[in-house]
Amino acid sequence: MPVPLSLSTRLRLPLIGAPMFLASTPGLVAAQCQAGIVGAMPAMNARSTDVLDDWLAELVALLAQPVRDGARPAAPFAVNQIVSRTNKRQDQDLAILVKHRVPVVITSVGAPGDVVAAVHSYGGLVFHDVVSVRHAEKAVAAGVDGIVAVCAGAGGHGGTLNPFAFVSEIRRFYSGTLLLAGTLTSGKDLLAARVMGADLGYIGTRFLASEECEIARGYKQMLVTSNADEIVNTALFSGLRGNYLAPSIVRTGLDPDNLPLPLRPGVGTGGHGEFKLWKDIWAAGQGVGGITDIPSVAEIVARLEKEYQSALGQFAELPECAWS
Repeated sequence: MPVPLSLSTRLRLPLIGAPMFLASTPGLVAAQCQAGIVGAMPAMNARSTDVLDDWLAELVALLAQPVRDGARPAAPFAVNQIVSRTNKRQDQDLAILVKHRVPVVITSVGAPGDVVAAVHSYGGLVFHDVVSVRHAEKAVAAGVDGIVAVCAGAGGHGGTLNPFAFVSEIRRFYSGTLLLAGTLTSGKDLLAARVMGADLGYIGTRFLASEECEIARGYKQMLVTSNADEIVNTALFSGLRGNYLAPSIVRTGLDPDNLPLPLRPGVGTGGHGEFKLWKDIWAAGQGVGGITDIPSVAEIVARLEKEYQSALGQFAELPECAWS
């Protein structure tokens, strides 16, 4: 297994809770880490660098607390750092990540080189989000510790490539840690990702419908009642293609089946009407149909583990060459 020991020896499951814009808060991250998986949040979810500093100080202190007899030590946490030029806070935020020695930094939307050097200086890991083979090659050249292959079906801004094709192509030139994102909802999905060639799964949408997630109650209920047919992929709202819940679009007065075109490539509506992206237009992945309730994070992880082990047992019991 190419997963670094700093992760593989501390995880209950080969899983990272994907960092979700606005939805991933320190409370959700702490719950995920305490349940035995990597919890992650975007640095930009903090309103300022000072707030990020406070969040990380609290998170580090909480996860460092001694555990009760028989309890599982907390897993490491991760912070997503946007490395695009549009992120005017990136230098200040990176300094805070280094100050708190964040175990895993997940870079996206840009070149990760400067982050790699800074995080490696204290022994941290850098994983980089990619949506194309070309971006994966560039990330490997920059010296990242892992690649997050964001495939078709991922919630919010995601990729368009089929996971079979994407994982296979990345594995032709990269033998390091590979994470798979997009439409994973169950423990069986997680095992399938590993069989396909990934080392870790990356799950976001399932954790939106959890007790600890601080999104609107209506958002959570919509996740429970929606299915894959109600996921709309469009670039209208932000200028980048993303997956959103059709019922949330309907509430704005727009027709999900006849959406207007974006103003121009790379530019969203700028406020089409009175609604706002993320606040009124809600993101979700195509695996939403697997969500039927709103339990705690601990219960979700326990279910994932049970499903994973059950699927592993079923896989081992398959008769050899039964199809020949």
